[in-house]
Amino acid sequence: MRVLVVEDESMLADSIAEGLRGEALAVDVAYDGEAALERLRLHDYDVLVLDRDLPGVHGDEVCRTVVADGAHVRIIMLTAAGDVRSRVAGLSLGADDYLPKPFAFEELTARVHALGRRARPADPPLLKRAGISLDRAHRQVFRDGLYVPLARKEFGVLAELLRAGGAVVSSETLLEKVWDEHTDPFTNTVRTTMMKLRRKLGDPPVIETVTGAGYRIP
Repeated sequence: MRVLVVEDESMLADSIAEGLRGEALAVDVAYDGEAALERLRLHDYDVLVLDRDLPGVHGDEVCRTVVADGAHVRIIMLTAAGDVRSRVAGLSLGADDYLPKPFAFEELTARVHALGRRARPADPPLLKRAGISLDRAHRQVFRDGLYVPLARKEFGVLAELLRAGGAVVSSETLLEKVWDEHTDPFTNTVRTTMMKLRRKLGDPPVIETVTGAGYRIP
């Protein structure tokens, strides 16, 4: 899942982003509405965490623009105003959820995951293929019943491969879904992560390289 956090309080924005990255999500950050709209034009996000009270281009305007463009991203609005009238106003703009500040990070995380499931076809509780079982809720992976400890990016890559159901997943798609915008598109990051993932999954090899196309678990 790829998330964009838009919050003008830089410390709060960075804290939210770091926490969500700890949930194996790919997270980008924008500190104002103009930068947010630019990133939304460039990338395909699943969830937008949007501070309503942005300077310059207001959060309301960002929300209106996203909805008018027909983007499939799900929007959760954050604001210091927690009264019912403010919540109704935020939702009437097209936001999917609304969370008043201050909030518990655990609640924000749960809401982001819930919106992410609505942004794309729902995954089953367990993703299974070729003897591999991946539990997204508990971030656990097993192969033939044996636990496989994975780093965050390895877990994200494996989840995308399993979700594809045997189809080929390109390196570009993996970069888009698992990494953030700061990753060099010409880097060897995907290949390096794939090597580590294959080593941890053990023999016999289960991930195939399709030359010129990407990777798959047949």
